Amino acid sequence: MSVAGKSIESGGVERIPSAPRSNFVSEELARISSLLIDACPPEAIVSFHYESALHVHIDVRNLEHVTIVEALLPTLGAGIFHDIQRGNSPQHPFFHRVSARVDR
Repeated sequence: MSVAGKSIESGGVERIPSAPRSNFVSEELARISSLLIDACPPEAIVSFHYESALHVHIDVRNLEHVTIVEALLPTLGAGIFHDIQRGNSPQHPFFHRVSARVDR
């Protein structure tokens, strides 16, 4: 049934239109992740965390790969990776971690 151009369900309750869903954040993270996975060594583990800013963590097995990732990050994505740091990987005891802030 329709009243003044509005659709009314049986029982007199008007259906609330749902807002279109946006996947912008998920799509952007997938794009950044794909960019990193394609550029990093095959066994690299890429993860993100957000704490007042978006950070990426790349865990690699050997120090040679740390050096490669550190040199590579500033050249990717038109300079979106900065404040690059290295450290130990907390979840992977035999890996090394390269972390960077992501400007997006």
